[in-house]
Amino acid sequence: MSTHSFPHKDLVSVADLSNEHILCIFSTAAALKAERDRYTDLLAGKRLAMVFEKESLRTRFTFDIGMQDLGGSAVFLDHTSARLGSRESVPDMAKNLERWVHAIVARTYKHRAVTELAKHAQIPVINGLSDFLHPCQALTDFFTLWEKWGSVKGRRITYIGDGNNTCHSLMHVASILGAHITVCTPEGYEPNLKVMNECLTAAARSGSEVTCCNDPVEAMQGAEAVYTDVWASMGQEDETEERSAIFAEYQVNESLLDHSENALFMHCLPAHRGQEVSAGVIDSEHSIVFDIAENRLHVQKSILVWLLAPQLAPHSSAPADSLQPQLA
Repeated sequence: MSTHSFPHKDLVSVADLSNEHILCIFSTAAALKAERDRYTDLLAGKRLAMVFEKESLRTRFTFDIGMQDLGGSAVFLDHTSARLGSRESVPDMAKNLERWVHAIVARTYKHRAVTELAKHAQIPVINGLSDFLHPCQALTDFFTLWEKWGSVKGRRITYIGDGNNTCHSLMHVASILGAHITVCTPEGYEPNLKVMNECLTAAARSGSEVTCCNDPVEAMQGAEAVYTDVWASMGQEDETEERSAIFAEYQVNESLLDHSENALFMHCLPAHRGQEVSAGVIDSEHSIVFDIAENRLHVQKSILVWLLAPQLAPHSSAPADSLQPQLA
C-alpha cells in the first residue's frame, strides 16, 4: 500500500475519488464507530490545523474530537474576522503550517483558498467547506444512507433548494456510487454546469441517473430520501429576503412529502424551521438529520486515517456494497 491511498494527498473534492475509495471510507468509518474505544492511537502524535473563516458547530467539534479520539490533537485558527490571505499570503501560511502540523482542514468562503492551500502545502489539506463544495458533509450523508439501506446503488435521492456547495458534493457522491439523484431548484439557481458535466460522466460509468428540474412535486416522484439546505448560505445574508420569496414554493413540508412513500428527510444543518423545512418534517420519525450530524465524527475520523495513516485503517466486518476493497 502506498503512502497516500487516495488519488491525491488531499481531499478537496469528492470528484477526485472512485467508488472503491468512498466504500473504503465507509467501511473504516463503520469500524471506528462500532469500536470507538479500540482505535485510540491510530493518529498518536499527529497534529491537525483547523483554519476556519466561517462559524462552525459540527465541522469544528467533530474534527477536533475526532483527532482526540484517534490519539492526535487539533489547533484552531480563527479567521472569521480576517479572510485567508489578508494578513499573510495563503502560500506562506501553507508553508508555515506544514512545518508544525501533519494536516490542515480549511473552512473557507472562496474555494480558491482551499485549492491554494492544497497546492502549496506538502501535507494533506481537507476541504471542510467552501463556497463551491462540501465533500465531508456529502460523504457523511451517503454513509448514513449506506448504514440504513446496506447499499445506495440504484436508490433515489431528491435534493430540493439551492444548487449550492452541499448540492454539488451530493451530486458527486451519488453519481460515483450509482445512486439516482434529482436536483430541484428555482430557475436560475441550478447547480454549476461544470459539476453537472462531471456527474454525468461519472453516472455513465456507475449506472446512475442525474437529473434537474424546477417542479418540487415532479422531483418527489419515487424519492426514497429528500434533502434540503438553507436558502441563503453564509456570505449570502444580503440576499435572504429575496431568496425567501423565490424559494417559498420549495419548502420541504408534509404536503410535499405526501408525494413520496415514507422518504427519509435529510439536512446538513443548521436548519431554519418554517423556511426550507417545516418543523413537522425535520422533527418527524422519518428525519435522519441528527444521525447524519453524529456520523460527521466517524466519517471525518475515517478520512483523517486514510490521509495520515492508511496502513492502519480498520475495516468493518460488514460488507461495503458486498465488497471491501483495499486501496492500492
